[in-house]
Amino acid sequence: MYLSPTSPLLFLANEARRRYARARASEDLGASAIEWVIITGILVAIAAAIGLVIYNLVKTEADSITIPDAPGGP
Repeated sequence: MYLSPTSPLLFLANEARRRYARARASEDLGASAIEWVIITGILVAIAAAIGLVIYNLVKTEADSITIPDAPGGP
């Protein structure tokens, strides 16, 4: 799956990686940084779930729209 450089999912994934790397790099900030990584992961999962629900609702509504045939068509 290709993600655009401006994709929110790519941003969130990179942010999670950055926070995880920062947590592993410093022993002083370890506990609080790990907590931030966990919170970020949970927020990413929630955002993905909400996005999936919205996508499915829009797709279902779009599929239910019927477009009449043009007059004089085949």
